[in-house]
Formats: sequence, structure tokens, C-alpha cells
Amino acid sequence: MEEYLARSASGQASRRPLVTLSRLLLKNRSHRGYDPRFIVREDQLRRIIGVNTRIPSARNQQVLRFRPVLADEAPGVLAEIRLGGALPELHLPLPGTGPNAFIIVCSTVPEDRYVDIDLGISVQSMLLQAAEIGLNGICIGAFDKERIRQKFHLESEPLLILAIGKGIEKIELVEISENDDHRYFRKDGIHYVPKVRVEDLIIG
Repeated sequence: MEEYLARSASGQASRRPLVTLSRLLLKNRSHRGYDPRFIVREDQLRRIIGVNTRIPSARNQQVLRFRPVLADEAPGVLAEIRLGGALPELHLPLPGTGPNAFIIVCSTVPEDRYVDIDLGISVQSMLLQAAEIGLNGICIGAFDKERIRQKFHLESEPLLILAIGKGIEKIELVEISENDDHRYFRKDGIHYVPKVRVEDLIIG
């Protein structure tokens, strides 16, 4: 276990877990069920969105804009999204486990490859920031764009929605070869996510 020594106010050294990229990547799993008792705060969403002031941008165009959605407005988003496309029989999220906070990611210009590059960098960075502060999330691309645009009076085009909350699912990664089935699945209450092994990712 990776640890580092930190000095407390009394001057004594104490051991605290070291936050590493590897740890954050493992914590950053796509959750489709959330603890309804935990209410995401405005300052937490602002902190997550704030990473966009420190990340790369293709051509440095910085065209992405972000609409935070807190618990009072969350039902308006929930009605327009679809989760768990590979598990339609479960009708996710399960009753009472829907997220109560979202970030709607928009673009001030028409979507193109450079906007999509920025989008990928942005949402991964925001989800890693969420993981660092003890939250979880998921990228949602299956939603009614026009309805979301109308409901939240968006002048910019909505590209993607992040759900943010305290995840309650147990998620495990499964190493597979490139020719194996890539679809995620659930068994005995555990959500399994196949990931292609590094040997099959490297070419040449």
C-alpha cells in the first residue's frame, strides 16, 4: 500500500493514503446507482467544474460550458436520460437510486473533432476530481438533447451529461483479450466491467 508521512498539528508523523493517478483511475468507475441520503452540494459541483481552468484544450479554443444541476432540479434531468444500455431488463437506475446532481456539458460552437477532443479531456478530468473528493459519477450520452435544452434554457448545444453522487454499486474490472465480449454485466450483486489487457492494446 502506498503511503506518505504527514505531520499533524502536534508535530507527530501520521500515515495517510497517498492519492495517486492509479488509485483515482480505479475509483473512477461508472456508477448507475447512488445513495439518495447523500446530497451533492453546489461547492462540490463548482470544484469539479473548476478543473476545466487547468486542463488542455485543442487549439486552446475553450468552447465548453457547464450547467450545474442540484437536487431541486435533478428530476428534470432524470426524466430525459437513459442508463445501462447493455442491461435494458434492469431499467436502471433502480427505484430510489437515481443521482441527485448533474453537470450538463455544452459547446458554444457546433460539435466537431476538436470539440470532441476537449469533451473527452474535460469529462475524464471532472470525474477524476469527483473521485478525489470522495464522489462518483458517470458520463451519459443517451438523453433527449432538445428536451434538456428547453428545460434548462440552454443557448449552447448540450453534448454530454455527468451524473454526480455517492455511488452504492460494487464494481470490478475483468481483464479480457481483444476478441472477448466487451459488454459489462452483473452477477450476484456485482457489476463487472471487461477491460482489454495491455498486451492487446500495444501494436507494433
